[in-house]
Amino acid sequence: MRTIPRIVVAGTHSGCGKTTLASGLMAALVARGLAVQPFKVGPDFIDPTHHSAICGRTSRNLDPFMMGEAGVRETFVRASAGADIAVVEGAMGLFDGLEGTDTASTAHVAKVLDAPVLLVVDAGGASRSVHAMVQGYAGFDSAVRVAGAIFNRIGSPRHLAMIEETKSLPIYGGIPRRKDLVVESRHLGLAMAAETGMMARFGAVVEETCDLPGLIDLARSAPPLPAPAEEPARPETGVRIGVANDAAFCFYYADNIDRLVRAGAEPVFFSPMTDRLPDVDALYLGGGYPELHAEALSSSRCREDLSRAVDDGMPVYAECGGLIYLTERLATGEGDYPMAGVLPAAAEMTGRIQALGYVDARVAGTAPILTPGSAFRGHEYHYSRLDCARDARFALELLRGRGIDGGRDGLTVQNAVGQYTHAYFLEGFAERLVEAAEAYRRT
Repeated sequence: MRTIPRIVVAGTHSGCGKTTLASGLMAALVARGLAVQPFKVGPDFIDPTHHSAICGRTSRNLDPFMMGEAGVRETFVRASAGADIAVVEGAMGLFDGLEGTDTASTAHVAKVLDAPVLLVVDAGGASRSVHAMVQGYAGFDSAVRVAGAIFNRIGSPRHLAMIEETKSLPIYGGIPRRKDLVVESRHLGLAMAAETGMMARFGAVVEETCDLPGLIDLARSAPPLPAPAEEPARPETGVRIGVANDAAFCFYYADNIDRLVRAGAEPVFFSPMTDRLPDVDALYLGGGYPELHAEALSSSRCREDLSRAVDDGMPVYAECGGLIYLTERLATGEGDYPMAGVLPAAAEMTGRIQALGYVDARVAGTAPILTPGSAFRGHEYHYSRLDCARDARFALELLRGRGIDGGRDGLTVQNAVGQYTHAYFLEGFAERLVEAAEAYRRT
């Protein structure tokens, strides 16, 4: 069993301030000298970048739909090794799960981890009425321990005093309105951590306005969790997998990289915008913002290197932004840019969401880097669309999700696969990619 002090920061709804509060809490704990392990409920890629920058430890996603409950516990316990406290930022409202159910909700994760929940409540325009809301959340599911509340957007000390006249649950603080501390957003969410250090500045606000010792004691009230099984020895393969990692390609689940390493691969990080293709045996191109860096991507010699590598048979696996990079062209509001020209499709940025939600995928076509008949889960969120050639081949059938073309995903040419789905790797998924890389290396 492992004793891991932990707390889940949940919101009543999206926009109530939980990301601000969770990031500020992490920063305040770090400032006190604690090793803080951050987590994010759900498939989001952006909030974890802020967590990682604040804590100096890689933030991990916890998603029961993609990972399963056992996977959530295993990732949580394994990643928390050496940490003094773990802070889990929730998603949307506390009880908002898949299609109106509890599945993959913040409450679901809190139950899986047996963790106390700190409820963030937007108190703007209300005083005593906020307690009706708090009591409703605390009593909705008896298996979820809503242990206290923090009230956000407090207008004045008198406003907070009016709220404190009634005690529905322990109150751990009141965050004042701060118009000077705002993180800008774009179409896929907040700005990335590398673009702004604003989130870390909320730490001083939390230190000043919240009961930090009380929150630490609350986290320490969580019971021990079962220890995960020991990891098997890493096989010696000598395989090197290039991982695109820059401002254009920055959406990765940390567990995916870990699974590639456990399967025997050495990740080699590089920038398709500025670097030539490194000496590697396979490529992993994640999602991100290629549309914001289309000119740099089109002018880099890396795209020509990539095209030659695919012609040579190199295994390439690409998701969303990486998929766009593999196409022939990308049309944005700024112009029409040549991409790597690997896949028979043209990409176009649109003014509205083309797909958003969880994906349930099955390998139905032929692709050397995917095991025929295997299944995996993931998530899609994109504003782009693809115009594919009539003879385009697809490797994936989606039981849930839209993909590239009405339930088809995984556009494939030779040993390259590009898909809109951000997959959560299963062990077999990672092993298959490493095996394909090993076979290419031998040739």
